Amino acid sequence: MYKLEKVNELIKQELGKIIFAEEEFGPGVLVTLMAVKTSPDLRDAAVTFSVLPTQKGKPALKKLLADASNLRRLLTKKLRMHPVPIIRFVLDETEAESQKIDTLLEKTK
Repeated sequence: MYKLEKVNELIKQELGKIIFAEEEFGPGVLVTLMAVKTSPDLRDAAVTFSVLPTQKGKPALKKLLADASNLRRLLTKKLRMHPVPIIRFVLDETEAESQKIDTLLEKTK
C-alpha cells in the first residue's frame, strides 16, 4: 500500500507541473490538483482537482478531459514506470457546494 501512495503523490506532482506548463484555462482561473487515486493494478488513476472561481469548473473539466491523452503522453515522458495509468479527471465541487450553502444561510438571516 505504501508503494501506491508514493505513486499517487508522484503522479500528482508531475501532472501538476505538466498542467501548469501546458494548459491555459483563462485569466484569473486557478486549477489545483487535490488528490490522485490509482487503482492497485496501476492501470487507472482518478485525478481530483478544484477550480477557482468555481463557476469555471465545468469548462476546466471539459478541457482536461479533452486533453487527457496528451497529458498522459507527457506524463509518460516524465515518469519511469510502466504502465502509466490512464487518467480520469474528477471535479471536486465541495467549494462550490459550500458557497451555495453559505448563500442560502445568508438569505435566511
